[in-house]
Amino acid sequence: ARGPRADRAATMGERKVLNKYIPPDFDPSKIPRGTRKGGKRNEMKVRMMLPMSICCNTCGNYISKGTKFNSRKEDALGEDYLGIQIFRFFFRCNRCSAEITMKTDPKNSDYTVESGASRNYEPWRDKATQEEEAEREREEEE
Repeated sequence: ARGPRADRAATMGERKVLNKYIPPDFDPSKIPRGTRKGGKRNEMKVRMMLPMSICCNTCGNYISKGTKFNSRKEDALGEDYLGIQIFRFFFRCNRCSAEITMKTDPKNSDYTVESGASRNYEPWRDKATQEEEAEREREEEE
């Protein structure tokens, strides 16, 4: 005897089909690809962690290193360093929603804050530059 579940069993099996019907007049080249809403090329949404602590210029909020953000990543057009592509990240302050932009700096293996915030003082960066200067002076003396 067939019950009400017999009809449902047939439809449940259909959703597991791996091969879909492709009509003979199908042309895959007509499928629009690569166009996103907004029309901007080379832009994608990325979830990233802040690589350094910064201070928002609008509200003065300190945002610490390691804070997660949803950001827009785009290519910095016309900018590269020895063939390495430079990217620009756009994200918002979590207190006042002001936009902050940051750019990769492959020369120093670091990031630079472009606008909307300022980078906080990091004493270990100062120490590294002082050691480099002392090394250069020693080389010049020899």
